[in-house]
Formats: sequence, C-alpha cells, structure tokens
Amino acid sequence: MKSDPDRLFERSPRAVAGLYLLLGGVCVVAFDIAIGTVVASASPLSLARIASGLAVVGASSVFLYGAVSHHSRRVVTAREELETSNQQLQVLTRVFRHNVRNDLNVVQGYADLLERRLDDERSRECLETIRETTEDMVEISEKLRVIEDASPGPVDERIDLTTVVHGAVEELDDGRTDAEFSLDLPERAWIRGDESVSYPVREVFENALAHNDDPGRRVRARVETNGTTTRLEVHDNGPGIPAEERAVLRAEEETPLSHASSIGLWLVKWMCELQGGTVQFDATEDGTTVLLQFQSADRPSDR
Repeated sequence: MKSDPDRLFERSPRAVAGLYLLLGGVCVVAFDIAIGTVVASASPLSLARIASGLAVVGASSVFLYGAVSHHSRRVVTAREELETSNQQLQVLTRVFRHNVRNDLNVVQGYADLLERRLDDERSRECLETIRETTEDMVEISEKLRVIEDASPGPVDERIDLTTVVHGAVEELDDGRTDAEFSLDLPERAWIRGDESVSYPVREVFENALAHNDDPGRRVRARVETNGTTTRLEVHDNGPGIPAEERAVLRAEEETPLSHASSIGLWLVKWMCELQGGTVQFDATEDGTTVLLQFQSADRPSDR
C-alpha cells in the first residue's frame, strides 16, 4: 500500500495547491471564530486577522506548488529512466540467452567434430577447456532465464521447505559425487513462497560442491522454525566464498575492480528477496555457512 506522501505527490501540483488553499482558508476562518469565542476582548470575526492568515496560506501554497512540481518532474524522469533501463536489460538478456547460446551450440558442435580428428594430448586438453567454458556460459544463460521468469510481485503461495531441500539433495546426491550430506530437517516446514524457492536452495548446495575439491567433501543442512521465521542453514567444509565477493553482495553493486565471479550468488540473493526472504554468507577457516531466511506460513488447507 502506498504511503500518504506518495498519494499526495501523485496528484497534479495545481490540485495539491488548490486543496491546500481550500483547507487553509477553512482553518483560518475556524481559528478566527475560535479566538473570538475564547477571548472576550476579541471580535468574533476580524477581517484583519482573516486577511493576515489567508496571506500566509497563499504564500505557503506558492511554495508548496513549486515543491510538488519539482518532485513530480523528478518522479517522471526517474520512471522514464527506469523503464529505459528495464527495456535495455530485457533486450540484453534475450540477446545473451538466444543469440549467444545459439553461437555456443555451434562452438560445441565443432568441438565435438574436432575431437575425432585430433590425436595429440595437448590439443585434446585445449579442446576440453573450450568445451567446459561453453558449458559454463550455457549454464549462465539458464540462470538468467530463471531470474527473468521470476515474478516481481508479492508471493501469496506456500511451499514446504523440507521437501525443497530433499529435492535439491536428491538431485545432486545421485551416486556420481563423493560428497557426504548430513540433513537435520523437520517433517514439514511451511514458508511463504512458490516453486522458485528451489532455485536458490539448489544453487547453495551446488556451490558447496563445485568450489570444494577436497576428497572428503561434507555438506550439512539444517532447517528450523522460530516464530515467524524459518531458516535454512547450509554449511560446507570448502575454502569459502572470497571476502571480495561477499563484499560485492553486501554493497549490491558490481564495479570493474570489484565483482562476483559467478551469477550464482546473485541468483541466491535475488530469488530469496523476491520470496520475501534474506540471505547471509559467513566464511571461516572451517568452511562456508549460508543462511537463508523465509517467512513462516501455516500449513495450507486441503481443498
């Protein structure tokens, strides 16, 4: 719901100034009558007092008109700039997702073709680097699609966080990884959110494995509800998120000298905030702990 100042400045400057003049004039007359009633020596209606009060109201209405006009112009300019930025972002996202991805598919196709023609080990290593790089770019395009398709409005749905965590772990713990998962989950943990909650949750577990090359990789996850907040804590024994990347997320700004190496951390942050939640990263010598917090919700009624 918009605040009263927002409603005020959405009106035209002339309407705001006119309404102020009307209310001010009524108040001046009402105060003059009150003074005449309370003070015995004062006349009930003093034209001098009324004229003086109306002069103050009139002068202040001119100031109010100028302030509202200036604010309205700034709002219009800001909205136009925001719409332009959103349009540019949408175009760039679509170009990357479609055009660049199609080009990457071509590169992957030629890489597969060259693999059958190369016979020296060094060339095969270079070719494998090309393949891994293109796969990383395709994965980034998929994450951009998740962000683009996310609904920016408030979420009225409910989802079981325990089920989401089980699904993310089962998808990763498919027998092809040597990681050890330890889960401390309640039977149910309902939160306010929709299916898109699964993306940041899965990304947290993927990062815990992807950035840990130790043979004894361990990931520990716990879900607990405390009043109106439900928390998912994921801890791994990896090297941790670099301090400069965590600083970028706290500052919510990328610069040429300070930027995150992957869009995955931004995905976790943005998708959690779209669900009305928050995310915290804590890196120590023992590993990295990621804390996702969501709004608790009652169990949905069966229909």
